Amino acid sequence: MRLLFVNHTAEISGSERSLLTLLAGLPRELQVRVACPPGRLADAVRELALPLVQVTDTAGSLRLHPAHTPRALAEMSLAALQVRRAASRHDADVVHANSIRAGIEVGLARVPRAASVVSVRDILPPGRVTSATMRLIASTATTVVANSRHTARSVQALAPGARLEVVHPAIDTATFDPARIDRRAARARLGTAGTRAVLLGVVAQLSEWKGQDTAIEALRLLRDRGVDAHLLLVGSAKFVAPSTRFDNQAYAAALRQQVADAALQDRVSWLGERDDVPQLMRALDVLLLPSVEEPFGRALLEAMALEVPVLATKVGGPPELVHDGREGYLLPPRTPAAWEQAVRRIVENPERAREMGAAGRLRVTEHFDVGHHVQAMLALYERALASEGTRLQGSIARLLGRSG
Repeated sequence: MRLLFVNHTAEISGSERSLLTLLAGLPRELQVRVACPPGRLADAVRELALPLVQVTDTAGSLRLHPAHTPRALAEMSLAALQVRRAASRHDADVVHANSIRAGIEVGLARVPRAASVVSVRDILPPGRVTSATMRLIASTATTVVANSRHTARSVQALAPGARLEVVHPAIDTATFDPARIDRRAARARLGTAGTRAVLLGVVAQLSEWKGQDTAIEALRLLRDRGVDAHLLLVGSAKFVAPSTRFDNQAYAAALRQQVADAALQDRVSWLGERDDVPQLMRALDVLLLPSVEEPFGRALLEAMALEVPVLATKVGGPPELVHDGREGYLLPPRTPAAWEQAVRRIVENPERAREMGAAGRLRVTEHFDVGHHVQAMLALYERALASEGTRLQGSIARLLGRSG
């Protein structure tokens, strides 16, 4: 069985971490190749000892612009040719696009004799361009796989004819294992921040929709109420091309100004991109995900696997992951006072915090581990192959039997 995975960017965000988790968990009998631009993702794929094919980086957004849109279309057209060539050379049976932009490229490539799967991990803004984009993907993809039921509803609204399935991404529970990471040592490595009574964290790209401004304002409220709290901001404004939907650099600058205006400079750590996320999360008392709208919420599962209580936006995919009051709390976005109060509810009751942490670990191991995810994806590929009527539709069935 031959699989070609396609990613449109070399940056590593939640989508790429989900892809890497899947790649690491796939049975070795599968012949897997990855097509992506050179950069951090390509380096991570090489560490998995998987073959790579270089394709053009595409940074276009789903909004029309007289200069950026023609360039994005040219980049995606070139990438489509490269994907078609790579699929042909690999004799791919399934081509799996890991993003909407990669899905456009695969759709334009129209790889013969291969099933195509497109992962949709974003909530698209309304508009003619987004509707046309999803209709293109729906008309060319054998299967569209959404990372949450919330994302699936968004896809269905834009492209009612999409052949749609939902598969939640997975977490490597061995990497995110509290038994393997010493919490005291993890806090000690943070210096002064680790000595605070309450250590909070947001692990996400710096972007307006991720809501770091809500976390900063909640921190100010905690300080004003005498709580000795510190906030770790893990992530960067990584998608900064002029054509992208949000001005992430301007947002990052506004966050720094917000911290300065509130005199919180000694209570906020800007950690940027890190390779030690499990250690950082293990040090936390509470993880926050205050997104305006969240398609899934991978960081929630990572923290839950490490027995860290979580606070998450109630808008989007997080209610599919977190039971309100069990592993943490679900809260309305853009309401810092509610987030501040929820932090105090957790940290002022250590026994309740421990119960939430244990419940989070159990939730992830029972429903979101790599084994479950790989089984679900193999079954999806089997259905896609059967839909395409390919000669190898039984090969995955045999793999499912061996890996079950």
